[in-house]
Amino acid sequence: MKIDLNCDMGEGFGPWPMGDDEAMLDIVSSANVACGFHAGDPGTMFRTAATALRKGVAIGAHPGFNDLQGFGRRVIKGDSPADIERMIAYQIGALQAVAALAGHRVSYVKAHGSLNNMANEDEDLALAIARAIKGVDASLVNVCMPGLLMEKASEQIGVPVAREFFADRTYEDNGTLTSRKKPGSVLHDAETAAERVLRTLEDRAVMSVSGKRIPVTIDTICVHGDEPSAVAMARTIRQKLEASGISVTSFTVL
Repeated sequence: MKIDLNCDMGEGFGPWPMGDDEAMLDIVSSANVACGFHAGDPGTMFRTAATALRKGVAIGAHPGFNDLQGFGRRVIKGDSPADIERMIAYQIGALQAVAALAGHRVSYVKAHGSLNNMANEDEDLALAIARAIKGVDASLVNVCMPGLLMEKASEQIGVPVAREFFADRTYEDNGTLTSRKKPGSVLHDAETAAERVLRTLEDRAVMSVSGKRIPVTIDTICVHGDEPSAVAMARTIRQKLEASGISVTSFTVL
């Protein structure tokens, strides 16, 4: 069995770093690179892409709301689906250009934070993101949560998908992530997260906070790079996966 391990990174801004990207790129197989809206800047994007290339890690665009102050995790309303479509295309294009300078290639897209959560509850928003991805490059893969609107919208218009499980987050009965406002919604213990990943892959199902079993197909595992426990968690997850005979490799071709 093979599985991808991805992490959100390149989320610093100017001289202010966020997470240990250098260490994380020794562990993961795919890097979701912030595109300058919720975090990141041209220099950070270039360094992340160049380091990922050197370490054999695939990269994807990680577009979000234009919300540096809120790190893209605030609910922002008022943008039309057309606005969102252009916003996503703009950010994908920005990373493609900077990655090209570094000699790397963007192979997938994963929406960030509140934008991602909102799109799983709004079909028009989900379709806008899928249209943007297809419009920029029809070969780009949309990384999305299984069984929700983003996956369905992508399949509806012919955008390839990779289905994602969040190692460090809990789930509601409908398959969405538990709000970060709720206690316990973010996991910090590496061993607990790793065991949960193995159980999800073996059972082919996610367990919600209430104990409901949600059947899923998983192509990639995510660890959030901005958490203090991120590197230790990613390392433990990879070690547990490989000890169980599961190979960690990108779902894309470098």
